[in-house]
Amino acid sequence: MVRSRAENIILWPTYFDLKKSRDEGRRVPKKLAVEKPNIEDIYKAVKKLGYKARMEVDKSHPSTPTGHEGRVLVEKGSLKKTELISQVARQLSKE
Repeated sequence: MVRSRAENIILWPTYFDLKKSRDEGRRVPKKLAVEKPNIEDIYKAVKKLGYKARMEVDKSHPSTPTGHEGRVLVEKGSLKKTELISQVARQLSKE
């Protein structure tokens, strides 16, 4: 199961949001971004990719402390965050 924060990669919906700018936290190119991503969609994409993950529903991205959009924690292993974000974005854009 997913353990402590140091052993996880945190994915926020903002990373994949087409309506957000890079300055606002989007981390993928617009061609891979999606409208209104949510943690359920991100969680499903992560699971389809075969990674262990869990959702935290009532968490807020540091730049929007009142947002409560939630986040997905993915077990890190030898995976790099940028690599995971790219894989998840491609999976989300397929759906």
